[in-house]
Amino acid sequence: MTEDATDRLMKPAMWNGWRKRCPNCGKGALLKGYLKVRDTCVECGQDLHHHRADDGPAYLTILIVGHLMAPLLHIVFVQFRPHPVVLAGIFCVGCVALSLYLLPRLKGVIVAIQWSRRMHGFGKLQDG
Repeated sequence: MTEDATDRLMKPAMWNGWRKRCPNCGKGALLKGYLKVRDTCVECGQDLHHHRADDGPAYLTILIVGHLMAPLLHIVFVQFRPHPVVLAGIFCVGCVALSLYLLPRLKGVIVAIQWSRRMHGFGKLQDG
């Protein structure tokens, strides 16, 4: 069996990663905790311990949350002029909630991209 660049499509793998599912089969859970990636998929047996997500998901989370919340903060402040404590409270909760939602999903996407591009040891062909 030859390694072909088209046999691991990136978009379906990224969608599986966003759903926190195995990039190979899309059925097994990718994470066994909040951010801990499983060593192998419980459904298809795909080795997942090769991933090197490192700080990528955190960087992307900060980038997305900052680009969404900063303009929203400006709009709310200019249009409604709420009390500063109310504004800070609402936006602090919003930033934390959005960060907690995005972080594991973006980690799944990063692992899926690495899997689909055969990076960091994901290059070995496996049955399943």
